[in-house]
Amino acid sequence: MKKGWIILIVILGAILIFIFMGYSWYKSTYNSMVSQSEAVDAQWAQVENVYQRRADLIPNLVEVVKGYASHEKETLEGVINARAKATSVNIEANNLNAQSFANFQQAQEGLTQALSKLMVVVERYPDLKANQNFLELQAQLEGTENRITVERQKFNNVTKEFNTTIKLFPNNLFAGMFGFSPKPYFAAQQGAETAPKVSF
Repeated sequence: MKKGWIILIVILGAILIFIFMGYSWYKSTYNSMVSQSEAVDAQWAQVENVYQRRADLIPNLVEVVKGYASHEKETLEGVINARAKATSVNIEANNLNAQSFANFQQAQEGLTQALSKLMVVVERYPDLKANQNFLELQAQLEGTENRITVERQKFNNVTKEFNTTIKLFPNNLFAGMFGFSPKPYFAAQQGAETAPKVSF
């Protein structure tokens, strides 16, 4: 009789240990996914911040260029319109899906292309290229483009870490249950293997 009780206690103990270990694993896995998801969201905020910095520089840049090249109306309006479109596409960190992300990236690429056209125009105006205000804005814009590249890369890194975590077995069995899904990456545009060069 005692032997039966001992076996029962051992079995119950093993079950309790298994349940406790399972709970610990679930808790650890869930907390890891939450931490990595929050890291992606925080890095997304940094990406938005540097893109906003670029957008904030553009009105002053356009005004300086307008002072020397006011008849380049079409190019200047192109930059202003591209800026308006880029700043109108906002994505909440918790809504980073492939479609909204593609819209954001497309709007930002439109602004980059408009700035490239403006650079071509600036080449025709030596006095503008020597203007002190313009030189300062140029330096700030170049620095911002570099920051954009760095923050995008950081975003891709933390996103890769998160996506890998939720796709690995056995995490993938529970990620959907916990409400976690893969987040999109920044992809280089074709022919854009290097960062946009803002050189006047």
